[in-house]
Parts: sequence; C-alpha cells; structure tokens
Amino acid sequence: MKKNFKTFLFLLVSTNILSQNNSLDKISNNLTLDGNVEFVDENLIDAEAFYRTAIAKDSMNNIASYNMANAFYKSGFNKEALNEYKSSIKKAKNKKDLHKSFHNLGDVYMQSKDYQNAVNAFKNALLNNPQDDETRYNYALAKELLKNDNKKKDDNKDDKKDDKKDDKKDDKKDDKKDDKKDDKKDDKKDDKKDDKKDDKKDDKKNNNKDEKKDDKPKPNQISPEQLKNLLKAMNNEEKKVQDKVNKNKIKGIPVKNKKDW
Repeated sequence: MKKNFKTFLFLLVSTNILSQNNSLDKISNNLTLDGNVEFVDENLIDAEAFYRTAIAKDSMNNIASYNMANAFYKSGFNKEALNEYKSSIKKAKNKKDLHKSFHNLGDVYMQSKDYQNAVNAFKNALLNNPQDDETRYNYALAKELLKNDNKKKDDNKDDKKDDKKDDKKDDKKDDKKDDKKDDKKDDKKDDKKDDKKDDKKDDKKNNNKDEKKDDKPKPNQISPEQLKNLLKAMNNEEKKVQDKVNKNKIKGIPVKNKKDW
C-alpha cells in the first residue's frame, strides 16, 4: 500500500469577529486574519508571529492555535506542530474544529512513524466526522502500517531468541569440548600415575630379585649362611678340644698331702 497520506492544511477563518464585544478578542481575531494572509503568501515565519501574538491576546483562540500548527507543519517543525494541534484540540468549540485538529495531528504522527498514536488520532477524527473519506483512508493506512511494524518487531524478537538459543548451544558445545579435554587430561594424569606405580612395582621386584640373587651362592663362593654354620661348627670343635685339654690338666696336677712328713 502507498505510504502517502492526505492532510488538511487549509486555514480556519474566524466568523464571529462582529459578535465579539471584548476588545482583546477583536485584536486577537484581527491578528489571526493577518497571519492567514501571510500563510497564503507562504510567509510562514511572519504568519507564525501573527498567530503567536493573537494567542497572547486571547489564550483560548483555537483558530490561531490550529493555523499556527499548520504553519509549523508546513515548515517541517513537527514537534512544535504536534504540541500546537493538541492545544487547538483542547480549545476546540465544535466537532468540525475537533475533526480537523485530530486529522492533522494524525498526519504528524504518521510523519514520525508513530503509527499507534496516528491510528488513535484518525479514529478520534472519524468520531467527529465519520463521513470524511480522507480521514478514513489515513485511518486504514495507519492501521496497516502499525500491523506491519508490529510484525517486524515480533520477527526481530524471534530472531534474537533464536540467536540466544544458538549462543547457548555453542556454549554447551564448548563446555562439552572443555569437559572432554579435562577428561583426557585426567586420563593422562591417571595413566602417568599408573605408569609410576608400575615402575615402582617393577623397581621393588627388581630389588627383591637382586636381594635373592645376592643370597644365592655364587660358584666357588660360600654363602653368608654357610659361613655362619661353618664358624659355628669350628667354634664347637674348638670348644671340645679346649674341654679335653682342660680335663687333662686337671688330672696331671699333683695333690698335696695334708700331713707334713
């Protein structure tokens, strides 16, 4: 659908100047008319100055507020136009004025791509004038643009969720890889420990073998145990011989007679 929209930029003209008795109201209305002349001639800065002075003279001059909002809108000052259309809505005295202010307020929201507020503004404009085709067209367009905008936002949210899920999956994969690496490291450590244990066992076995080998007599050599037995036997023989010698000594010693002859 086309993104262009139709706006009311025609001026409201005061029709009750003659019925005004208050001098300030008359001055305000005259200033509004002067501003309208400048607006038609596209002297927007001068027009704005007249409208602003008119509002200063009569703060409830909704025509000056509406026309000044149009001047802002045409100059591209959307923020200022927005505020002034809202002001003219508060001051509006009939449905016709309300319809025009709400319609142009919706146009400003459309320019800012604030489609939700645009829909609300055009809806209020239709409530005050259901027969206006331009307002109905803008209302339908704003609804469609809002729908498309919401769909894009939802799609972006889904994409972000999918990205987060993918990130989580990648994190889990990385964690698994790290766990595998740690397991491999632990396995290597265990293997090293087992190798050390096996080496110790082998060393003990080798030591025991060496000790056993040392205990075994080598060819033409006497083992320590045999040497002990041999020394023990020699000691026993020597003792026997010594005992015999001692006995013979005892037998050969003469015994003295007690009597002295």
